[in-house]
Amino acid sequence: MKLSKDDLGVMRSSLITLAIAASCSALLIFLSATRSELAEKDWRDAQRQLRAAQSELNNAKQDRDNMDTYLAEYAASVEHHLIGEEGRLDWIENLEKIRAQKRVEDFRYNIGPQKIYAAQPPIDSGDYNIHYSEMKLQMDLLHEGQLFDFLNAIREQIKGWYHLESCAILRNPGDAQNTGIQLKAECTGGWITLQNRNAKP
Repeated sequence: MKLSKDDLGVMRSSLITLAIAASCSALLIFLSATRSELAEKDWRDAQRQLRAAQSELNNAKQDRDNMDTYLAEYAASVEHHLIGEEGRLDWIENLEKIRAQKRVEDFRYNIGPQKIYAAQPPIDSGDYNIHYSEMKLQMDLLHEGQLFDFLNAIREQIKGWYHLESCAILRNPGDAQNTGIQLKAECTGGWITLQNRNAKP
């Protein structure tokens, strides 16, 4: 089949129309693909932001729970004379109450002045200075069990943290038959108190 010039003229407009339609189709396909990629990128960004917001919310809830827990522990430590000023008057009053309970035959004590505690090896105490008030005890005992009973009473009945370092028990060199006092005990230790070094006086 042979095409004439007239045929080419008729086909020319159709070919131009076809080319334009093909170009428009290609452009629409490109724009559609680009828009789809942008929409997918926006969706991924939105998902990332949502996960970040959920993580921040979870962290905030955890911080709130931790704050409630630590605030209760802090308040208990202050009330128990572990944080803040030493409870020397409370210690003395309660030692006298324990004396009235006759857990040992007799005891004497000496509470030294409060000093900064130098731990060995050194420890990181954060914003707190560790203070130490040494307390030495001498006790008259009928038997060894009285010593443990007395130390338990200190732990349970006196607010504070008494750190027992050592105890020595010796037979009573005096008249044990008449007094009933079989043993003498000497214990050393001290009351530990934490004080915030940044607190205003």
